Amino acid sequence: MTRSGRHAADPPSRPVLFVNPRSAGGKAVRAGLAEQARERGIDVIVVPPEQALATLVDDAVSRGADVLGVAGGDGSLAAVAAAALLHDLPFVCVPAGTRNHFARDLGVDRHHPVGALDAFDDGIERRIDVAEVNGRLFLNNVSLGIYGDAVRRPTYRDAKARTLLETAAEVLGPSAAAPDLELVDDRGRLHRNPAVVLVSNNPYSLEPPPAAGTRPALDGGQLGIIVLDTPRHHQGPARAWSATRLGVSAPVPVHAGIDGEAVDLTPPFAFVIRPGALRVRISSRDATV
Repeated sequence: MTRSGRHAADPPSRPVLFVNPRSAGGKAVRAGLAEQARERGIDVIVVPPEQALATLVDDAVSRGADVLGVAGGDGSLAAVAAAALLHDLPFVCVPAGTRNHFARDLGVDRHHPVGALDAFDDGIERRIDVAEVNGRLFLNNVSLGIYGDAVRRPTYRDAKARTLLETAAEVLGPSAAAPDLELVDDRGRLHRNPAVVLVSNNPYSLEPPPAAGTRPALDGGQLGIIVLDTPRHHQGPARAWSATRLGVSAPVPVHAGIDGEAVDLTPPFAFVIRPGALRVRISSRDATV
């Protein structure tokens, strides 16, 4: 099988689905995902607000889980995907968040979360890339700069790729404050204090809608990198390129958004792509779309 090749998946013996009941205001609860999954023989673990998801995942793996799924938003996926990668187990994404960007780019029908459960017992498996920053896995993207701060605002979740750049260009002025970041692009040019740095697991399309903000592939083996400089640096509005790794320096920890979750990252920042590292399953119906 090639790295991006697909094949019919064998039914699991001990499938587990983690459900975040708070994502998208309770989307998983409204869809009855826990009940539907249990009827299919899937072990369901509803994640309580005070419990760390990673701890629950590790416990499930120790008890013999052989397929790991998660019903929630993009922020709920990484902990489960990290365990699936570590133990070379298949990963199932059930879209139960607000935007479900990863599900969209994976090819899962975002409007039919119950149908995504078919991936457990009637699934097509393939391998996709994951990316890391300082050893921390991400499936979608990491944002530094103005949107590393703005990720704490609800409007951030709509600011992806072209939309992110256009929005930043509107709000930036010559006196706008920018984080103290430095990086070198693929042409060898140094970018100091860029307003936005967006690093994604495979490049986003910057074409006009409806392609804008989507990733045409998740198995291209490349990071997507977008840098938007502040106007006072006069280095052009934006620079976009692809690479297998990227280094970014800063004198102090900075705010960042990792798959839409607000975190603080300690520099220097080392981004790498891990080609074909994650086994994913989607329903055979979604695989034919």
